[in-house]
Amino acid sequence: MNPSIPLAERLRPQTLVDLVGQEHLSSQDSVLQKAIAKGKVPSMILWGPPGVGKTTLANIIATTFKSDYYQLSAISSGVKELREVIEEAKKKPVLFYL
Repeated sequence: MNPSIPLAERLRPQTLVDLVGQEHLSSQDSVLQKAIAKGKVPSMILWGPPGVGKTTLANIIATTFKSDYYQLSAISSGVKELREVIEEAKKKPVLFYL
């Protein structure tokens, strides 16, 4: 693995099985796990304090479905960037907006 990638990013779980905590989302009987198995994950808003796994969960879902994944920051991104991503949404990406 590339050593220039931050450690937190290198250690980030890649699958729901690897995810520690958030059992209500990651357990085998969870609604999310069942939705992923069926290939039909609904639109959702991931909300919570920093460090609870929102970005990790979004990454896992996007990777599982081999979807395009966009990460925007509410601080540094504006309406223009959001509109560009929405145009790309025709390809069924996962959008993660901070």
